[in-house]
Amino acid sequence: LSTLESHENMLFGMGNPLLDISAVVDKDFLDKFGLKPNDQILAEDRHKALFEEIVKRNKVEYHAGGSTQNSVKIAQWMLQKPHKVATFFGCIGKDRFGEILKKKAEEAHVDAHYYEQNEEPTGTCAACITGDNRSLVANLAAANCYKKEKHLDLDSNWELVKKAKVYYIAGFFLTVSPESIVKVARHASDKNKIFCMNLSAPFISQFFKEPLMKVMPYVDILFGNETEAATFAKELGFETDDIAEIAKKTQNLPKENTKRQRVVVFTQGKDDTVATVGMVTMFPVLDIDQNDIVDTNGAGDAFVGGFLSALVQEHALEECIRAGHYAANVIIRRVGCTFPEKPDYH
Repeated sequence: LSTLESHENMLFGMGNPLLDISAVVDKDFLDKFGLKPNDQILAEDRHKALFEEIVKRNKVEYHAGGSTQNSVKIAQWMLQKPHKVATFFGCIGKDRFGEILKKKAEEAHVDAHYYEQNEEPTGTCAACITGDNRSLVANLAAANCYKKEKHLDLDSNWELVKKAKVYYIAGFFLTVSPESIVKVARHASDKNKIFCMNLSAPFISQFFKEPLMKVMPYVDILFGNETEAATFAKELGFETDDIAEIAKKTQNLPKENTKRQRVVVFTQGKDDTVATVGMVTMFPVLDIDQNDIVDTNGAGDAFVGGFLSALVQEHALEECIRAGHYAANVIIRRVGCTFPEKPDYH
C-alpha cells in the first residue's frame, strides 16, 4: 500500500473537550440517578449529586475525554509521526481541569486550539462503569460556550481548517454550535474534501434531528453504533430494524457533493461492523476474551480514530475498518480512552 505522506493539520476535529471522571459503580448507583447501564446523556439538575458522589468513590480515574477529541488523539497515536497531524477545536474554562486537558492534548501531540473563557468551568463527563457497560453523563459547562465568531471565524483558526483534508465532528457538537459544523461541512463539500460525522447517541437523533439533518447532505462518512442507527431509522421513518437496510437507506439520503458517494459505518459491539462498501458488507471484529475487557468507554471513539488514521493516508475502506477494529480492541483493555505508548499495528 502506498502511504501518503501525512502532514501537519491534515485531520481536523471540533467538539466538546471534557475531562472524564471514571469509576466502577453498582446497579444501585445507576438506579439512584435513573441511568441505563449503557447510554450517553447530558447532565440535568438531578445529576448534580452524581458528580459529587462519584469523585468520592475509592477508585476514581481522571482522563482527558470528549468524543471527538478522543478520536483525533487515537488517530494521531496510530499515525505516530509527524506530530500534530490532528487539529482540535473546542471550548474550555480557565481552571485546573482545563490545564489538564491542554497538557494531555500536548502529550498526545494533537494541535489543540481551545477557545478559553471564564464564565463556565471546563466540562466533565462521569463514566459510570458496571461490568463491560458504561453509562456516560456529560456536564458540558464550558464546552457548551464555543462561539463560531469568537474562534472558528478568526483568520488564524480558519487557516488551520483550510489546511485539512479530512474533517471529523461527533454529533454531540450539534447541541453546541450547529452553525460552526455547517461552516466546516460546507467548506469540505465545496473543496471535495472528506467530511465525517457520528450519530453519537440516541438523544441526538431524537432531540437534535433538525440540525443533524441540516448537516447530513454534507456528510461523506457517517459513523454510529447499532442503538444509534435504530433510533435514527425510527426518527426518519425508515420502517425497518434491519441494520444493513438502515445503512443502505442512510447512504441514499440527499447529498450535496455528488463526486463522493456517502459511506455509512455502523459498529455493533462484539458483532460485525456494517459498512456500505458499494454494497452493504459485514466486517467481523477482532476476537477478545470477555475477561480482557476492562471497560468499553471510548471503544466507539477509538474505532473512529483508527479509521481516520487510515483514511488520511488514503487507504481503502476495508483497511480503514481494520485499523478501526484494531484501535477499539486496544482501548477496551484499558480504563477510559487511553492507550499504550505505541500501536502494534501492521
